[in-house]
Amino acid sequence: MSNSCKKAYITTPIYYVNDIAHIGHAYTTIIADTVARYSRMSGLDTFFLTGTDEHGQKIEESAKIRGKSAQEYADEISATFKNLWDDFGISYDKFIRTTDAEHIKGVQKAFGVMYDNGDIYKDVYKGHYCISCETFFPESQLVDGEFCPECGKPTTIVEEESYFFRLSAYEEKLLAWYDENPDCILPKSKRNEVIRFVEGGLDDLSITRTSFDWGVKLPENLGDPKHVMYVWLDALMNYITALGYGTDEANMDFWPARVHLIGKDILRFHAIYWPAFLMSLGLPMPKHIAAHGWWTRDGEKMSKSKGNVVNPREVADAYGLDNFRYFMLREVPFGGDGDFSQKALIDRINSDLGNDLGNLLNRLIGMSGKYFEGKVDSANVAKYYQAELDEVHASLDKLEPLLFDMQIHKYLEELWRPLTVANKAIDKYQPWTLMKEGKEEEAMALNGLIAAILGKVSVMLYPVMPEVCTKISEALSFTIDNASWNALFKERKNLDTFIIEKIPPLFPRIEEPLLEQAEPEDIKTEPKTKVAEPAKAKEEGIALIGIDQFFQTSLKVGTVVKAEEIPKSKKLLLLQVDIGEENPRQVVAGIKKWYSANEMLGTQVCVVANLKPAKLMGLKSEGMLLAAKDENGLCMIRPEKPKTPGTPIS
Repeated sequence: MSNSCKKAYITTPIYYVNDIAHIGHAYTTIIADTVARYSRMSGLDTFFLTGTDEHGQKIEESAKIRGKSAQEYADEISATFKNLWDDFGISYDKFIRTTDAEHIKGVQKAFGVMYDNGDIYKDVYKGHYCISCETFFPESQLVDGEFCPECGKPTTIVEEESYFFRLSAYEEKLLAWYDENPDCILPKSKRNEVIRFVEGGLDDLSITRTSFDWGVKLPENLGDPKHVMYVWLDALMNYITALGYGTDEANMDFWPARVHLIGKDILRFHAIYWPAFLMSLGLPMPKHIAAHGWWTRDGEKMSKSKGNVVNPREVADAYGLDNFRYFMLREVPFGGDGDFSQKALIDRINSDLGNDLGNLLNRLIGMSGKYFEGKVDSANVAKYYQAELDEVHASLDKLEPLLFDMQIHKYLEELWRPLTVANKAIDKYQPWTLMKEGKEEEAMALNGLIAAILGKVSVMLYPVMPEVCTKISEALSFTIDNASWNALFKERKNLDTFIIEKIPPLFPRIEEPLLEQAEPEDIKTEPKTKVAEPAKAKEEGIALIGIDQFFQTSLKVGTVVKAEEIPKSKKLLLLQVDIGEENPRQVVAGIKKWYSANEMLGTQVCVVANLKPAKLMGLKSEGMLLAAKDENGLCMIRPEKPKTPGTPIS
């Protein structure tokens, strides 16, 4: 079932529908879109898959909190992802949902095949389960014997009947695959991490649950309707069910995947569980599993409580989608963590894009108009400027391997070298001097050299910046497609004679941050004017603060999803509060004298969400509730009408 070298199957992970898309989701999807666009342009029959992961206990609980069915909640969040990718022009061929009927049939078939192969058996599982990560962990991996090693949240001891996958049986086969395919996991440092984990020994994997219902049921012939499949078994199968596995298998000739693009937090599932499942199914291994790093903001991990989450739509709307794409792919080496700041984004736009690329096109338009009435003829480029052409092609020849090895930052770095050659050529040969000296043929050849370089660069930059490069190609009177890729890149031809089109500057200079929430280094302070303090405040010793100080406090509406008394405490309740993040916040509140745990459950509260975590009676508290207290007692501050968890209070 292996595909030919003329096909390329590229996937993102399917995104979990517990929240709307953030910059990390956008980063993965833009990388995949770039690889898919290049694959198509280079003549490969390409299939690009993305979608949403919609089953599991966490989704079921999130839906209940919001008073919706699991399907309604999944429909709502899945639509936000699809709408964003459509608005971003993501060129996916299929958007899969794990609630699709075809996917469910395919997963059930896969389960049956693995069961018939003897790789699935039934037993009783007892162990620690993290609802947030939808993962079981052996006690040896827990932090302080209780907390999830991935997210830090408390785990729950689960004891229930379960079906198991014989992961332990594939330990040696996995190690052999890693050894025989040194680039199967990218970057290679991540491959070493996976090898060390597998060498430490693999336990059989619990792959069904009976304590909740929102998931794929087992095949009917097993006669075990109370079981639903482990969410990761369900999710990983999307890569083959999207091609018709178990239903209409017409697209299965795209398998195996050329690259699975993922975040580093889900590497273990893709580099250990997924290959083992494929081995059990008798299917070929993917060529690459590529794990990128995380994005921070000003060096800090993003979180809603800190108010520093980067909304990709807002950035793209403010700075331009193609500019955003370029920044994301150029700023960070693949596999490393990246830091987002408006300052860094503005510097990339003004320098790389404005000075190097946009200004070169402006110079060509200006020279062509001034000396040749807009005409550009490259017939004599090689006669005068072969050395420059050779230097350009030496850089271009390095590009394709860099792209498919996921070294996209190096791809863009190398692609910028021809632009440097072009700008230096203008400064060195000075077309204005050539014209004064009567060397019109040489000056026109220089014009043709600059146009050729711009044409070649725009073709190879197109997968990263499709809209901008289309504008450049239109100004140069050609279309970016497989034919132009072959001519300008593979065959090293130059552009045919044409009349250049005058277009507005592509990258107007940006002087100030365009997003309302500027980074600290971008904030400008207004001249200070002394204002008299109100007499009442002065008398009562109240310290007045500025509006900027007030907005440093992040206040959010939260819903109490779990409440319990803390043994041996007369004052404290232990609450789990949903403030619109991936997982509820744990808050230890001194309100037991006025509110019982039952009274708090399901109610809404106002949360100070950016307090430093503290410990009370040995329990971590990640926020504070707002309340008012006088001689008549204490009462919670609540929204007048129900609000979505995470709604800011201002």
